[in-house]
Amino acid sequence: MIIFKSICLCYSARYHVAEPGIPQPLNQFLKVRDNCMRLIIVGGVAGGATAAARARRLCEDAEIILFERGEYVSYANCGLPYYIGRKIKERDELFVTTPERLERRYRIDVRTCQEVVHIDPEQKTVQVRNLETDEVVVEPYDRLILAPGARAMKPPIPGIDQGNIFHLKDVNDTDRVKAFVSGHSVASALIVGGGFIGLETAENLARLGIAVTVVEMLPQLLPQLDYDMAVHVHQHLREQKVKLILGQAVKRFDHQAGRITAVTDRDTDIHVDMVIVSAGIQPERELAEGAGLTIGETGGIYVDEHMNTSDGTIWAVGDAIETTDFVSGRKTRIPLAGPANRQGRAAADNAMGRKDALGGLLGTSIVKTFDIVAASTGMTEKCLKDEGLPYRTSFTHSLHHAGYYPDATMVSIKLLFAPDTGKILGAQVTGKNGVDKRIDVLAVAIYAGMTVYDLQELQLAYAPQFGSAKDAVNIAGYVAANMLKGDVQVRHWHELEQMDSHDYLLLDVRSTMEVRKEGVIPGAQNIDIDELRDHLDELDKTKTIIAYCTVSMRAYLACRILTQKGFRASILSGGWMTWLPIQQDREAQQQP
Repeated sequence: MIIFKSICLCYSARYHVAEPGIPQPLNQFLKVRDNCMRLIIVGGVAGGATAAARARRLCEDAEIILFERGEYVSYANCGLPYYIGRKIKERDELFVTTPERLERRYRIDVRTCQEVVHIDPEQKTVQVRNLETDEVVVEPYDRLILAPGARAMKPPIPGIDQGNIFHLKDVNDTDRVKAFVSGHSVASALIVGGGFIGLETAENLARLGIAVTVVEMLPQLLPQLDYDMAVHVHQHLREQKVKLILGQAVKRFDHQAGRITAVTDRDTDIHVDMVIVSAGIQPERELAEGAGLTIGETGGIYVDEHMNTSDGTIWAVGDAIETTDFVSGRKTRIPLAGPANRQGRAAADNAMGRKDALGGLLGTSIVKTFDIVAASTGMTEKCLKDEGLPYRTSFTHSLHHAGYYPDATMVSIKLLFAPDTGKILGAQVTGKNGVDKRIDVLAVAIYAGMTVYDLQELQLAYAPQFGSAKDAVNIAGYVAANMLKGDVQVRHWHELEQMDSHDYLLLDVRSTMEVRKEGVIPGAQNIDIDELRDHLDELDKTKTIIAYCTVSMRAYLACRILTQKGFRASILSGGWMTWLPIQQDREAQQQP
C-alpha cells in the first residue's frame, strides 16, 4: 500500500490490479488511499519539468512522480549546437535543472532512466521499465500528464547507420558529435536539413574551421519563412562560405576509408568527413496510441484547450501534441520550447483542479546563424494559399535604428494582412540587428487582433541607438495602409515574370550613380525621382508603369506623381532589395 501524507484533492478509494501475465512483482493489488491525489508525469525537459514544478506550487501535499527515460530531466535543446561550437564553454550550462534540484526544492520524486511503456486508463496505472535493471513495475495514478516529446527523424537512406553519421536531438547526441570533432581531423561536414538546428550546427562547425555543406530537399532553407524572405539567409550563408544544395534529397551514403560520399537524387556527390542529419522530428505518440487516446489529424496527440486528451484524467503537452493555429484555427503541430512551457503550466493547473485554457499558437520563432537573424509569427504566404484564405502582402526595408547614428543595418519585413479589414495575419523579419524587437511587436499585434492601421499608431521607444522616430514596424503599417486606402497600387516580384512586358514599363527612379554601381532590373528605364516631373512626356501612357527604387520609398513618390498626371502606375513592393536577392539566389542555385 502506498501511504500519502495528507489531503489534497478528494477521490474515492480505488484498487488497481496488474495485468495477467506480467512479472510476479507486479501481480499484486495497488491501493490509492482515500482523499489523496497522485500525479504522474511522463517526460521531463520543457513541458514535463514545468508541469511538475507548477503542480507542486499549487498543492504541497500531492505525491508527484516524474518518469524520464533519459539521464537528464531538463536541458536546453536549443543550446546544443553552441556547446559543440564552444560558444557555451561548460557542459553543465546546458542543464536547466537536475533531478536533485527538483527533489530538494519541490519534493518531486524524479526517476530518470525509467521508461513508461504502457498506460492502462481503465485501471489508472502505468507500467514502468527501469532501463538500467530491466525491472518492470506498475504504478497507479489519479492524474497523468504526458510530455513524451519527439524523436529525431531518421530517413530511410542506405548507409545512414554507419560511422561518422550523427543526429543532434539530445545531450548524448551532442556528446558524440563533440567527441568526434575533438578526436578526429575533421575538415568537412555535411548537414542534412535546413531547419533551426541544422543552420545553428552549420554555423558552429564552420566557426571551428570546418568546411560546411547544407543539403535541403526543399527549394529553400527554413520552412517557417516564405522563399522571398529565406533568400536573405541563403545569401548570408554563402557569404560565410557555407555551400548550399537546395531542392535535392540525399538518396544514399557511401563509406570508404573513414570518409563519406552523400549522393543526392540529382546525382550530386558530396565528399565529407562527417554528416549530421537534422531532418526534422516526429511526435512520440506510441504511448498515447497504446492507451487508446485520440491521435489528431496532424499526427500529434489530440488535446483540447485545457490540454486534456480524450481521457478526462490524462493531459498532454509539448512536441508530441497537436494544437490549433491562432490565425486560421486549423490543426497544427508547433514543437517549440515556449509553447511547451505554457502548456506544461496549463496542464498542471487543470490536473490540480484549476481551469486554465490556452488559445491557439502563433508559432513565433527566431533563429540566428552567423550574423543574420530570421524570425516569423502567424501564417506564411504559403500557408495562407494552402488554406485558401484571402490576404495581401507588403515588403518593407528599414534601418534598425536612426540612419545618422553609426552602424545602422537593414531590417526587412514581410507583412501579410486581410484585404478587407487590414487585420494582420502573419509577419516575417530578417536582418542583422533589431529583428527580435520587431517580431515580438508584430506577434503581440496579431494576438491582440490589431490591423495595419494600428501599426501606424504604435508608440514605440525611440532613441537613435534603438530605433527611428518612425520605427520599422510603423513603416510596415504605413505601407500596408496605403495599399488598402488605394493610395498606391502594388506589384510583386513574381508578377513581373507572369506579365507581358509589352503591357508595362519598368521605371527605375534611383539616381544614375546608383544604377551604374548596383545594376538595374532588365528592361527598366531609368529616370531619377528628382527629374521625373521634367520627363513625363517620355513615358507611354498606354502602358502600366511599375516604379521601383532601392526600398520603394522613392517609387511611392513617383507613383503619386504619375497617377495624378493621368498615368496608370504601381510600385514594385520592396523594390531592388526584394528583387535582387531572389535573382542572386536563383543564379547561385544554377551553379554546379
